[in-house]
Amino acid sequence: MSRTEPRSDFSLTAARRARELDELAAGTTVDVLVVGLGATGAGAALDAASRGLSVAAIDAYDLAFGTSRWSSKLIHGGLRYLASGQLGVAHESAVERGVLMERTAPHLVRAQPFVLPLTSLTSRRNAALAQAGLRAGDLLRVSAGTARRTLPGPRRLSAVETLRSAPGLRTHGLYGGLLSWDGQLADDARLVTAIARTAAGHGARVLTRTRALSVTGSGALVRDELTGQELTIRARAVVNATGVWADQLVDGVKLRPSRGTHLVLRGSTLPGLTAGLHIPVPGETNRFVLVLPQGDGRVYVGLTDEPVDGPLQDEPTPPESDIGFLLDVLNTALDTPVHRDDVVGAFAGLRPLLDDDGSGSRTSDISRRHAVLTSSEGVVTIVGGKLTTYRRMAQDALDAALAARGMTAAPCRTARLPLVGAAAPAELAALPVPRRLLARYGTEATALHALGESDPRLREPVADGVETTRAELWWAIRHEGALDESDLLDRRTRVGLVPADRAAALDAAREALDAAAHESAGS
Repeated sequence: MSRTEPRSDFSLTAARRARELDELAAGTTVDVLVVGLGATGAGAALDAASRGLSVAAIDAYDLAFGTSRWSSKLIHGGLRYLASGQLGVAHESAVERGVLMERTAPHLVRAQPFVLPLTSLTSRRNAALAQAGLRAGDLLRVSAGTARRTLPGPRRLSAVETLRSAPGLRTHGLYGGLLSWDGQLADDARLVTAIARTAAGHGARVLTRTRALSVTGSGALVRDELTGQELTIRARAVVNATGVWADQLVDGVKLRPSRGTHLVLRGSTLPGLTAGLHIPVPGETNRFVLVLPQGDGRVYVGLTDEPVDGPLQDEPTPPESDIGFLLDVLNTALDTPVHRDDVVGAFAGLRPLLDDDGSGSRTSDISRRHAVLTSSEGVVTIVGGKLTTYRRMAQDALDAALAARGMTAAPCRTARLPLVGAAAPAELAALPVPRRLLARYGTEATALHALGESDPRLREPVADGVETTRAELWWAIRHEGALDESDLLDRRTRVGLVPADRAAALDAAREALDAAAHESAGS
């Protein structure tokens, strides 16, 4: 095998998609059909396939098209849930964070420091309570079995140390800070891609642009969105993992979606920022705006928690009210305010919260515990939860689907199953490739980087000021199932988070797709 090629069974391609759709159209029955290819749906496909079951996993659009790509990119240990008394949710989050950081995806999740500034607006009592909370969070790490070398412990910082981590903080009244650590993803959509490709490597049929028109306990009527062809996928068990759209496929599911908005800033707007920030929301208890420096020269600021009424958008638009709120809270902590013109992008995701009490309480107060619901026809729907716990959500959904249909299978093993590209940090650090590629592709970064040896143009950026290379577009088409410009720029890479960057990179994306089409026609 060439070092420019991963194992073919882990590759998603247009040709593989067409072949596997033809197999299903011809009447092949699978053990499990999963509808939805966000983190939880892809996770359910991997769980089933790794247990030896035959699987089809479909999505009307693409991998990570919905909520899974609009997160804070955090793999967090549940401290917020501990503060609100949700001990089970907090412990589950801490356990799943450890699974990702130490076993299944250490190449995609790294330890990220966070600083909570202590100012004259923070009473000594509140500072002591916050410090006690961080210590409790560290006890969660211990209870979850996550090593100290993976996540350092919290500690108090002096004002000088605080400013060293975040030079832009307002100095007036600053008397220190509280340092803590959590998990941060290089990119949430890349996590979903890795899960889906690992599922494919275990034999799952991973089919994007395949819309479920209706589902029953024994399969679904679907439409190939590329050709318009309709076909029936027959299955012994069905999992509905469509998130905020789950109630459109199955009756009896009542959701209260909430919107989480983030801003995208250039790194130059907050120069020298090496740690994330927790900025208290005035008048709120245990609610913070997060400032999240990324490894790609960007900074994210989020997030809101607002109820969403009326029809749901496929790609939610952040309202100006959310943007203004985030800027207002951010600027309470800064010497030099960030203005609306500094915001180069914004994104919003919809949380699929279960409305199980009808109390009308704020969406921020609704439990983040996931729920598994089984319809009268035996379709299992998974809702609630969060990105960090996708693996456990997938396991619970699959277990319920098998039970509903009277099926048996081998035990779940995804808690110890490395995703494609996974390796220990020390092993990755020894590879002679750029760190940015290691954080996004793991061990496969070596093969991707080597593409430039045969064609130096592939090492060129897709646009001025953008770190993504043409090789990454090539890789996404040939191994990650990218079918169009949006797949390339909005999900396999995240160039599209800044609209100006997306426009500048569009020609490179079209060139890559044209080259792949000509290559396919000539083979």
